Amino acid sequence: MALTQARKLGLTSKILIGMGAGILFGLLLRNLFPESTFIENYVTEGFLNVIGTIFVSGLKMIVVPLVFISLVCGTCSLSDPSKLGRLGGKTIAFYLFTTAIALSMAISVAILVHPGNASLVSDGLVFNAKEAPSLSQVLINIVPTNPLQAMSEGNMLQIILFAVIFGFAISHIGERGKRVAALFNDLNEVIMRVVTLIMQLAPYGVFALMAKLALTLGLETFGSVVQYFFVVLGVLLLHAFVVYPSLLKIIAGLNPFTFIRKMRDVQLFAFSTASSNATLPVTIETAEHRLGVDNKVASFTLPLGATINMDGTAIMQGVATVFIAQVYGIDLTITDYTMVVVTATLASIGTAGVPGVGLIMLAMVLNQVGLPVEGIALIIGVDRLLDMVRTAVNVTGDTVATVVIAKSEKEFNEVTFNDTQAGKAASSFNDQLNAK
Repeated sequence: MALTQARKLGLTSKILIGMGAGILFGLLLRNLFPESTFIENYVTEGFLNVIGTIFVSGLKMIVVPLVFISLVCGTCSLSDPSKLGRLGGKTIAFYLFTTAIALSMAISVAILVHPGNASLVSDGLVFNAKEAPSLSQVLINIVPTNPLQAMSEGNMLQIILFAVIFGFAISHIGERGKRVAALFNDLNEVIMRVVTLIMQLAPYGVFALMAKLALTLGLETFGSVVQYFFVVLGVLLLHAFVVYPSLLKIIAGLNPFTFIRKMRDVQLFAFSTASSNATLPVTIETAEHRLGVDNKVASFTLPLGATINMDGTAIMQGVATVFIAQVYGIDLTITDYTMVVVTATLASIGTAGVPGVGLIMLAMVLNQVGLPVEGIALIIGVDRLLDMVRTAVNVTGDTVATVVIAKSEKEFNEVTFNDTQAGKAASSFNDQLNAK
C-alpha cells in the first residue's frame, strides 16, 4: 500500500522529499564525521558529486538541441517578419522593465535596512574582477562564424540568432520548407520526451546536489554578512511572489496563484541546479503544456530570457552596491543610484552569455560609481546559496514575461492555464512508469 502511494506522488513532492532528505543526510554526515577525509573524498566529492553532476549534465545535454529545434519550429510559423520583430521588441522591453524594478527595489530596501557595517573592512580583502567585453564586441559576437561551434560551446545568443534565421528561411521556400518544418516538429516531440525521461531522475539528482551543499557550505561564512544575506533573500522573495504576480494580474489579467502553483517544479529545478540554462527544458515544457503558451512564443522568449534576463542578479547587485558603500563609509548620491540602475540594467544584456556574469556586472557597477571592487570579497562566501534563489527568481521572471507576451500576441490558451490537470497528457510517460 505504501509503495502504491509513493508511486502516486507527483514530481514536485518527489523533488521536495529529495531536497529535504539530501539536506538532512548532508548535515548528519557533517556532524557525525567532522573533517573526515573519507567522507570528503568518497562521499562528497565521490558519490554525491558524481550523481549530482550527471543529473545537471543530463539537463544541459538537451539544452542546445531543445533550444535550436524548438526555436526553428516557432520561427517557421512566424512567416511575417514584422511579427518576429514585434515579439523580440516586446520581450527585451519587458525584461529591461522588470530588471529596472528589481534594482530600484533592492537599492531602496538596502538603504532602509542599512546592512553594511564599517567593522567588516579588512586590509586583506582581494577580488580580481574579469574585464567585461565592450558593447561593440558583444554585438559582433552575437553573429556566429561557425554555428556548429556555437552549439558545441553552448553560446546561446549565437544559437538563437542562427535558429531564427534558419526557421525564417524554412518558412519561405514553399513545399520543401513545409517538409522540413514537419521534420522539425517531429524532432521537437522527441526532444520533449527526452525531457520527460530526464525529469524522472530529478529527485535523485536533487538529493545529491543538496547533500553536497549541506556538507560543503560553511555556515561560519554567514556570521559577518548575515544582514546582507537576509536583505538580498527578502527582496528576491518579494520580487518573485509580489512583483511578478502583480504584473501577471495587472497586464495579462491572469490568476497569479494558478501560475505560482504550476511553476513549482521549475523553481525547484532552478534552485537545485543554480542554472537557468540547465532548467530551460523544464521551463519550456511547463510553459507550453501547463501554462498554455504557444511554442512559437515560448521557444523564443524563454531561451532569450535564460540568457539576458537577470532580475535575481540585479537584486544582488543593488543590495551589494549599497552594502559595500556602507561598509567603506562612502555616501552615494541620487545620481549615483540612478547610474547603478541604468548601468546594471543595460549590462544585463551587454554581458549576456559571459561566464561569471553576475560578478562581472557587479564589478562594472562598482567601478561606475567609484566603489572599491575588493568589497566583492565580503559577499562571496554567501553567494552560492543566494545564487540558487536568484536562479529560481530568474526563471520565474522568464516565464511571467512569456505568458504576458503570449497573451498580448493571442498565442495563449487560457483554458490550459486554468486547467489544474493540464500537463498530465504531456507527461503521460510518467503514468506509464508508475503503472509498472
